[in-house]
Amino acid sequence: MIDNEGNRVAATLSINFPFGAGLVASGTGVLLNNEMDDFASAKNSANGYGLVGGDANAIAPEKRMLSSMTPTFVQDNERIAVLGTPGGSRIISMVLLATLDFAAGNSPESWVKVKRFHHQYIPNHILYEKQGLSTEEIISLQSLGHHLKQTYNYGNMQAVQLNKSTNTLSAASDHRGEGLAKIQQINE
Repeated sequence: MIDNEGNRVAATLSINFPFGAGLVASGTGVLLNNEMDDFASAKNSANGYGLVGGDANAIAPEKRMLSSMTPTFVQDNERIAVLGTPGGSRIISMVLLATLDFAAGNSPESWVKVKRFHHQYIPNHILYEKQGLSTEEIISLQSLGHHLKQTYNYGNMQAVQLNKSTNTLSAASDHRGEGLAKIQQINE
């Protein structure tokens, strides 16, 4: 969100998996999260997103788990952007690609449509969406020894931009997920 004075909020909420832990707190209707999966439950074993953890991310009292949540503000001399997306370990890659698209001067609609690819070190392969990499890019990466794995479309980026020079807002919602971009002018 961005208001008419340039104040902004980026919020990302998570229950980790689409239905969290798959449990509802009795009598409340509240779906419980499974953020415990973001801890390393066993050294060198993968969590639900394929991230392999170690001792630094082990479950222990008074610790917070590793998280990829990345609600983001980006700004240059003319524009302010607010964006965020779900997606587990792929969030950081998605936000980086959108930020680079912002830096290239493109619109929120372009940021949320950017073709996505991701590498998280372990497992040692590059995930990419169908048509996310060109044939030439695939061949080039493979010739350098990279392993590639095509995957389904992922993410659900939401983005808004304030153009400071024209005082106009634009917003976009990722076609891969759910959501709606809406600009609402509030008269004072």
